[in-house]
Amino acid sequence: MSRATERVGHDELATLKLVALDGALDGRTAVTCAALADRLDASTQTASRRLQRLEDAGHLEREMTGDGQLVAVTEAGRRALQREYADYRRLFEDDAGVELSGTVTSGMGEGRHYISLPGYMRQFRERLGYEPFEGTLNVDLDEAGVRDRARMDALDPVDIDGWEDDERTYGPAFCWPATVEAETGRYETAHVIAPERTHHGEDQLELIAPDRLRDELRLEDGDRLTIHVSE
Repeated sequence: MSRATERVGHDELATLKLVALDGALDGRTAVTCAALADRLDASTQTASRRLQRLEDAGHLEREMTGDGQLVAVTEAGRRALQREYADYRRLFEDDAGVELSGTVTSGMGEGRHYISLPGYMRQFRERLGYEPFEGTLNVDLDEAGVRDRARMDALDPVDIDGWEDDERTYGPAFCWPATVEAETGRYETAHVIAPERTHHGEDQLELIAPDRLRDELRLEDGDRLTIHVSE
C-alpha cells in the first residue's frame, strides 16, 4: 500500500461527507449544486468546484442529468473518509488501532529475497529492534479486512528508507507494529510491511517478525488470522 495516495483538502472532504450521508456510499444519489451549496454555506460555484475536484481526485463518479447530477463515492473516496474516521478515533478513543482479518496464503517467495537485503536488514535492526526472519507471512484479507485496511493510513508507521547498491535502487517501505492472533496462539512482536510500490492488491497483507510465524503459530494455508495493528 502506498502512502502517496492523493488526498484532497478539508473543504472537499466535508463535501464528500455530505454526499456520502445522502447515500452516495451505497450507489448513485441525486445532487444539485444549489442544495449542496446551502448545506455548505457556500456559493453554488464553490459547491460545483468541490465536486469537480473530488471527481478529478478519483473520489467521486458523476453523471450529469437535466436537473442536476448523480454522484457515487468511489473506493478511493471511501478510503479517504475512513482515514478521517480513524483520525477522530485517535482523538476520542484510548484504543485507536486497526483490526484486520483474513486467511494465510502462500506468497511468491519474493519476500525472502527483499527482507534479507543488507540495506533493509540494517534498518530493521535499528528501527524495529530486531532482525526479522528472512521471509514474510502472506495474508488474504476478507471483505471487512480490505475495508478496514484504509484506516492504517491514519496510523504513523516506522519508515524504512530506500537505498541503492552498485546494481540498482530499492524503494522505501512502511512498517506498522502488529499482534497476530490465531486459534493456535498469539504473537506480539510482528510488523505489517508495505513497500511504497507493490504488486500486491489491497486485499493482500505481508507480515514480518523475528521468528517464522508459520512455525510459531503452527499455521497452514487457509487458517484464519486477526491482525491488530497499532503505531
